[in-house]
Amino acid sequence: MTDDIYSTVAERASAAFEVQGSEFIGHAAPVPDVAEAEAFVDAVSDEYEDATHNVPAYRVRADPFREYSSDDGEPTGSAGKPALNVLQQRDVENVAVVVTRYYGGTNLGVGGLARAYSKAVKDAVDEAGIVERRPHESVSVTVDYDDSGTVRGIVESADVEFEAEYEEEVTLEMRVPVAEAADLRDRIRSATSGRARIE
Repeated sequence: MTDDIYSTVAERASAAFEVQGSEFIGHAAPVPDVAEAEAFVDAVSDEYEDATHNVPAYRVRADPFREYSSDDGEPTGSAGKPALNVLQQRDVENVAVVVTRYYGGTNLGVGGLARAYSKAVKDAVDEAGIVERRPHESVSVTVDYDDSGTVRGIVESADVEFEAEYEEEVTLEMRVPVAEAADLRDRIRSATSGRARIE
């Protein structure tokens, strides 16, 4: 698991087209982990349970990195692998796709299927849009009011997303890029002489 910038899809999207009477619907979604990827695959398969095939593929930044695809009853290598190949060629991660096919009565052959499944994934990814993301982690800092201004200043200068709650103490909840989290914790610790409680 690296802390570098990676590309993924911006939002859920789908795209449909027909080839010789068969309807293909590509679905794409950003997913944070394998469990969410599988939940998305299950949700699409449930929604389109009357389809002839629901072919899944995903690439997820995990430890170790996970790639998965299935032909879901199509001839071996004609569906899942072409779908996964598109994700690899676009170099997108934390993405799950499902291609739904309603059979139209004409056999497309392995080459025709591979082209159709690839196109369905390409169209869905294009529809969703590709964005760059950095892995983030959540950091929670709790301080007394005396230290809150100092800590808030550090957090604001670090340009990270945060929310502050003012109760008996002040708690700041932040989303910090993984690559910068250790440095930010150190700066807060030294600025408050270790009084800040950091989780």
